[in-house]
Amino acid sequence: MRIPVGSATPQDDHTARLSDRFDTSVPHPARRYNYWLGGKDNFAVDRRSGDQIAAVYPAIRTLARENRAFLQRAVRYLAAEAGIRQFLDIGTGIPSADNTHEVAQAVAPESRVLYVDNDPMVLVHARALLTSSPTGATAYLDADLRDPDRILAADELRRTLDLSRPVALVLVAVAHFLTDAERPYDVVARLVEALPSGSYLALSHVTVDFIPAEIVARMNVELAAGRIEQDAVPRSRAEIARFFAGLDLVEPGIVPVTRWRAEVPESERPPLAEASIYGAVARKP
Repeated sequence: MRIPVGSATPQDDHTARLSDRFDTSVPHPARRYNYWLGGKDNFAVDRRSGDQIAAVYPAIRTLARENRAFLQRAVRYLAAEAGIRQFLDIGTGIPSADNTHEVAQAVAPESRVLYVDNDPMVLVHARALLTSSPTGATAYLDADLRDPDRILAADELRRTLDLSRPVALVLVAVAHFLTDAERPYDVVARLVEALPSGSYLALSHVTVDFIPAEIVARMNVELAAGRIEQDAVPRSRAEIARFFAGLDLVEPGIVPVTRWRAEVPESERPPLAEASIYGAVARKP
């Protein structure tokens, strides 16, 4: 029931506006990703969309898990080896185990993290779950990657991060939701431009480089028929490399996420076709 205008408190009004944004008729990537990871914070429409994609590409759950593992390794590297103490994580997703702040603060408790996402369910869980160590800080900004200037001008960013000191920009499995018309390279470049020398970009992005041609062909048929959602744009390694223009890639460069500073022997990793997503970390000179 909506509270009549004039009688709501600011918190009541915020809750009402937030509830208006929950649309259980349209799948959302963050909730679908939560479903693939085995989470419970999703709707029937998200599960249906996830199952439709899995019917064409059965390895999608493996891809989701391996991408999540890349995030954790990248953040651990940034905190432990690169000495980064500030993180701007855009496209946060619904909180799961070993979130960015948990990994970073396990290495350096003073680490500060600003999460950014545009799904109201992520917002609800972020406020409840994204806590911080006493010496560090975490905050959440309800915003969209497509509007980098709003992110950079937000009070939450200024209160949490000091842009005169190095920051790790974390864009894990989010840039592929920007179409070419939405100028993804310009969006990422605008964010990197705002960060000082010594900052880093950690990015992962889906590709079809490793998926068998017959599966790609079936994907295209299902997309054309409208039976699966076309909300991600796979890009080649050369296209993904453009996100890192002007930056110094950290070894091993732009590689499948299962090969980025892998912690398990190659014999124990899934085949590339089952985790067809690139990952890389690069430093701003």
